[in-house]
Amino acid sequence: MTAPIVHLHGERLAVPERLIVAPAVGVFRPHVVGEGATVDEGDEIGIVEGPGTSCAVRSPFRGTLMGMQAHPGERLREGQPVAWLRVA
Repeated sequence: MTAPIVHLHGERLAVPERLIVAPAVGVFRPHVVGEGATVDEGDEIGIVEGPGTSCAVRSPFRGTLMGMQAHPGERLREGQPVAWLRVA
């Protein structure tokens, strides 16, 4: 006797939080963006300054800025969380 085939359906996980991460290694210089502000996709929230270079830190999502994870002047590595958003 064979067991019946059961099709399992995983639950749908809709996580409303997203991270903005550092695009490169360097020192974080935030722009003045207050918590609770609406951030659009592509908005620049700061820069990361490296030796002879600077990279914009841009949000890949639209949402509400819930908090900064990096402090002004903090040395960051690529991919390190900088801020978190709540998306709708």
